[in-house]
Amino acid sequence: MQKGMHTDTERCVRAVQSKDARFDGWFFTAVLTTRIYCRPSCPVVPPKAENMTFYPSAAACQQAGFRACKRCRPDTSPGSPEWNQRADLVARAMRLIADGIVDREGVPGLASRLGYSTRQIERQLLAELGAGPLALARAQRAQTARLLIETTPLPMAEIAFAAGFSSIRTFNDTVREVFALSPSELRTRAPKKGTTVSTPGALTLRLPFRAPLNPDNLFGHLAATAVPGVEEWRDGAYRRTLRLPYGHGIVTLTPNPDHIACRLTLGDLRDLTVAISRCRRMLDLDADPVAIDDQLRTDPVLAPLVDKAPGRRVPRTVDEAEFAVRAVLGQQVSTAAARTHAARLVTAHGEPLDDPEGDLTHLFPSPQALAALDPDSLAMPRTRRATFTTLVAQLADGTLNLGVEGDWTETRARLLALPGFGPWTVDVIAMRALGDPDAFLPTDLGIRKAAQELGLPSTPAALTARAAAWRPWRAYAVQYLWATDSHPINFLPV
Repeated sequence: MQKGMHTDTERCVRAVQSKDARFDGWFFTAVLTTRIYCRPSCPVVPPKAENMTFYPSAAACQQAGFRACKRCRPDTSPGSPEWNQRADLVARAMRLIADGIVDREGVPGLASRLGYSTRQIERQLLAELGAGPLALARAQRAQTARLLIETTPLPMAEIAFAAGFSSIRTFNDTVREVFALSPSELRTRAPKKGTTVSTPGALTLRLPFRAPLNPDNLFGHLAATAVPGVEEWRDGAYRRTLRLPYGHGIVTLTPNPDHIACRLTLGDLRDLTVAISRCRRMLDLDADPVAIDDQLRTDPVLAPLVDKAPGRRVPRTVDEAEFAVRAVLGQQVSTAAARTHAARLVTAHGEPLDDPEGDLTHLFPSPQALAALDPDSLAMPRTRRATFTTLVAQLADGTLNLGVEGDWTETRARLLALPGFGPWTVDVIAMRALGDPDAFLPTDLGIRKAAQELGLPSTPAALTARAAAWRPWRAYAVQYLWATDSHPINFLPV
């Protein structure tokens, strides 16, 4: 898919007329006669082509005076794949906005994290998305408000502040303007079956994705590498603890054919938007699997692997610093040994929490907590101990930032400069923590074994040269190559 698809009117019209769900989130259709905007797959009879106009974001539709369709609910579309496959300023800004930065720190906070002026950021977002950071954050607040209205019995005043609105009046006005319904009318119209929950701070929702999605390696990887106390696989679902801006949470994620069921228990409901964003990022739910698989199928060696189990995602993380620490713990040891090392750190330095529904006991230790530990207490070789302590010290003092706003090239260079960080460690962090879709692991033993069995070049240099044809999706090629092995990471737990 190319940048700025909403400008290709003919292609957009074809997608709307065929109700093609693959394009949901790529663009939005605004109908000039009804002043309503829809997702491309809206089930209603498509309007005449001359009555359609197209926008790159829901926020742009709202700014232009269009209301969300009550049938297709365009505000619940999967996010645009653009923001997870690009590393430019707009993509980094969109990842930060999804993470709730504008609500917590305002536009100046967004600009400060990106290292640009507020004017530069507003100009670039407006040029590409038709809306500035405040409008984009407002659209996100409206979506969060709708979710809370429809899935919890909370009073409207609590919902208003949990969704990030500064006043109840602003909340009421925004909901009515965006959805053409008052908050109470939205709640009345919501399906009643199984939507409300009685546990304080808990709610259940559906995370949409673009089909196909193969859950095997996605949930298999998360379950096989789960750190006891922080993560678990229970009753067909992956569960883990979450460190969030206003408190902590526990999430339960269950794969279903057409959505991921998500149950969140939050200490503070203001963390809802961030928790959803991080879970979607961990499960790579905004990816465009059709574009990815089509590219990988052009290689005759990969084509049978893709055809056998299309829609593989890259298992990522909800906490980039946590993953970097775990990558170091996993250097040159088995999956089981890495889990044991991490579990010891969790027990000794993690923050305890209660889990009435399972065996989760702690948050993963923060970099600050790990930086304060006695290095001699670490049961690992001296060189890896130095790697560990240097990493956590830089994460703790902010010298190294692995957040969604980071520049991938600059962050890779900073990681490579750390003692004990070679190409494998840097690339696995780039793939699973930074979210680089083109990260590649030519030195990985599993990749080299798969390459040898498939008749691909098995030396790192030759395999990297062959993999040039898989760009910009080499991280997904890694998933298909790993899947040729019988390792537990490739299978849903029984």
